[in-house]
Amino acid sequence: MTTSPAPAAPEKKSLKQSLKPFLSRPALVMILLGFSSGLPLSLIFDTLQVWLRDVNLSLTTIGYFSLVTFVYSLKFVWAPVLDRVGLPALTKMLGHRRSWILLSQIVIMAGLFTISGLNPQAHLGWMALVAVIIGFAGATQDIVIDAWRIETAGDSTQHQAVMATAAAWGARIAPFVSGIVPLALADTLGWGFAYALMAALMGLGIIGVLLVPKEAVHNVRPIDYGDAPAKPALELVEWLGRLVLMFFAICLMGAGLTANIDLFKFLFPTDAAFEAVKALWTSKSYGILLQFLSVLPVGLGLLILSCLPIRNLVTRPGAYLRQTFVVPIVAFFQRYDNLAWLILATICLYRISDFVLNVNGAFYLDLGFDKLAIAEVRKIFGVVMTMLGVGMGGFVMTRFGMKKSLVFGAIVCGFSNLAYAWLATQGNSLTAFSIALAADNISAGVAGTVLIAYMSSLISKGYAAQQYALFTSLYALPGKLLASQSGRLIETTAKSADSGGWSSIFKGWFGNLPAISYEKPAAILKVSREALGTGYVVFFSYTAAIGLVAIVLCLWLVRVQKFKDDAVE
Repeated sequence: MTTSPAPAAPEKKSLKQSLKPFLSRPALVMILLGFSSGLPLSLIFDTLQVWLRDVNLSLTTIGYFSLVTFVYSLKFVWAPVLDRVGLPALTKMLGHRRSWILLSQIVIMAGLFTISGLNPQAHLGWMALVAVIIGFAGATQDIVIDAWRIETAGDSTQHQAVMATAAAWGARIAPFVSGIVPLALADTLGWGFAYALMAALMGLGIIGVLLVPKEAVHNVRPIDYGDAPAKPALELVEWLGRLVLMFFAICLMGAGLTANIDLFKFLFPTDAAFEAVKALWTSKSYGILLQFLSVLPVGLGLLILSCLPIRNLVTRPGAYLRQTFVVPIVAFFQRYDNLAWLILATICLYRISDFVLNVNGAFYLDLGFDKLAIAEVRKIFGVVMTMLGVGMGGFVMTRFGMKKSLVFGAIVCGFSNLAYAWLATQGNSLTAFSIALAADNISAGVAGTVLIAYMSSLISKGYAAQQYALFTSLYALPGKLLASQSGRLIETTAKSADSGGWSSIFKGWFGNLPAISYEKPAAILKVSREALGTGYVVFFSYTAAIGLVAIVLCLWLVRVQKFKDDAVE
């Protein structure tokens, strides 16, 4: 393991000193870039689905548009290329990172303007193609903005904290704007005008790029081909074979990350065979396990295999792919040695309490809230609370340092779910709903910002794009695995409560439950209202309990890291 001088303990700063970095030029520019980064995904997924449904397209057709988000799950695949390849003229004018960001923004802006002029009923194919292009450009923009942010912040954990906070602020504002403004304008000025306006708002990101301080010279690591001779004909065959294997691995991983196997439909002899496999792939019982295995170890294993040298044979394609794709991953494990797996486990489980909350929308309806009340609290009040949490996360890191903040974020992330357990006993109380949502969104803002800054601080110089893209592509997988069982846990617990099981002790908590709460869903499930409420209480308590794993890992990681730092001294 390579070592460096142990970092000094963070100096305790005054309130003014802690807040001042957030007003620096890089931080203010980062807000604009964060906004630019967060805008495209919502526009080509959630908002676009509303537009398509508004013009009476079928749900089946709309469902296929979810594939445009496929590329966001696979950013790490082409991230190494963005580290290596420059753009003629633009790179010389703006620098390596800024040139890629600007090109991505121009493509996104042009794509949104193109969509604004299309009629979904007459030009659906073209709209889908443009949406895919926007998705690819948006994911590319994310990769490069993250790399620029990490490299600009350097080795300072404070700078990483400030830049991560600013990026999160911008990224949280973007879906709020893109999710509300187009819908508000669609009925009066039309969807085309709404999307043209969103395209114009991408100009804020371009302004951010032009205001970015001049970046350091980007040094591309040369490829060492060793003694491998150039054999163009054989190399072409090898490249084709490796790329086919790589493409299959990428599609397999994407199918797991998006829970969608439509890309493989052509492999099945009949539609019935495909639908049978698709039902298994998306089933509550085995689907998530199949999806997880398709990502790890099968998909990632095949991807790595496509990049490894042929045994006992050194070739130029093998050398290029190994040093482009495999070496950045190996560099992480070499840098952190036996600490690497603990770090990865901490990253993957840090926000597990948040990622298993996949039934909240149904929960709010079961409590008896109407859709308008849910939308107002979540879209407006919830966003404000999330922004507050993001700012709190940044402040805690600049005031108390990364290690303490890492533990603090894990604690609030897990225990905030107990607020939902309490809400389950209150029914459709708007006050209780607001309090619970505030606790959840503030804690999510804190934990998300701390995790972004922490992952950024782990990156090895020269591998920013590849390593960070890999972290962000894989860190939600364990939560996704557990989330598949959320509904089953609630319903099983509810039935157990009515039949005298251990969970029946909680039924007494629902004596003052409003009549509307749980009435319809309890009747459908054929349980009492108190039993269904008990199911939710147990579920949210369980999500808080599994958050203890993240807390333990953080404490363990901080202690081991401190021991290693002390040993260096």
